Amino acid sequence: MLNLRRNKPVLLGVDISNTSVKVVELAQTADGLDLRGYAIVPLPATENLSREESRIQIIGTAVRKAVKQTGTRLTHAVTAVPSAAVILKMVTFPASLGEDDIEAQVELEAEQYIPYPLDEVSLDFSVLGPSDTLPGVVDVEVVASRKEYVEDRAAGLEWAGLKAEIVDVESFAMERACQRVLEQEIALRGNEVYAISDMGATTTALIVIRDRQVIFTREQAFGGRQLTEEVQKRFGLLYDDAERAKKIGGLPDSYDREVRVSFISALGQQIERSLHFFQSAQPQFKLKRLLLAGGCAALKGVAENFEETEDVRVLTADPFIGMSISPRANRANLLQDAPALLTATGLALRSFE
Repeated sequence: MLNLRRNKPVLLGVDISNTSVKVVELAQTADGLDLRGYAIVPLPATENLSREESRIQIIGTAVRKAVKQTGTRLTHAVTAVPSAAVILKMVTFPASLGEDDIEAQVELEAEQYIPYPLDEVSLDFSVLGPSDTLPGVVDVEVVASRKEYVEDRAAGLEWAGLKAEIVDVESFAMERACQRVLEQEIALRGNEVYAISDMGATTTALIVIRDRQVIFTREQAFGGRQLTEEVQKRFGLLYDDAERAKKIGGLPDSYDREVRVSFISALGQQIERSLHFFQSAQPQFKLKRLLLAGGCAALKGVAENFEETEDVRVLTADPFIGMSISPRANRANLLQDAPALLTATGLALRSFE
């Protein structure tokens, strides 16, 4: 089982991507949520790995380093598989069935909607509640992923000395964090349609959500790595130095006018294209909010590149809005890092559902 459901221990949120490991520790206090600590540790490029180094070892080493940087004592964690590696299926069952009966039915009928041998799949489900259209039945969301995605992530956590209590789905974690951001920022209506643009190192994804359900996703192979590589080539820097310079500055004046502005324009075009795909595919839904997330969201000029209209509000997602910040958290870099920590924060929020 994927194990999407609630467990008792306070959980460390561990977001594992192709380029980095991000860890977030949250705590519930009398005054609300507290960010206890976080860390972002880059992963080496796959082509740089030796034959003796497995991906599990590389992930485990990075997770261990991130855990040490946060200073956490938590030993239970929640991580996630990529949304692109997941099959989602909405089914209905009689409302009279208990959870054990639904589980048995899901496993019995899974072959109808899972295009893989069931012994190669991790499977779970979530009861969403009474159907809006059919009386006497409940809507059930069935989630399936190849076991290799689930087991590799769990093994990476175990390598670092953590127990993987839950393996979630990245889009679920992002939705959870964004729901909290919007509730802090505005009075969010239950059926309001909003989009998350997750601008990562290698991909830019658009996820559209209505009534806490993902209704559209699109992913494009474009991200912050292109900017880093252009900085590296243009100014003769090593990759790590170029990555650092684009975040903290120190580049020649020509960087802004010749590199950064061009990249931001291209990034905006990618997102606009995905938005047009969504509006064409589902014209009955009108977008109300666009949340910018991922490492690129913190770049100077990204938010300003999107024209905010009367109907659509654009926000840079800060998952820690309304939280108290522990002295153990890296306050100096938090503003820059926050948009990239949306998924890790959404995972850590599983402890408090």
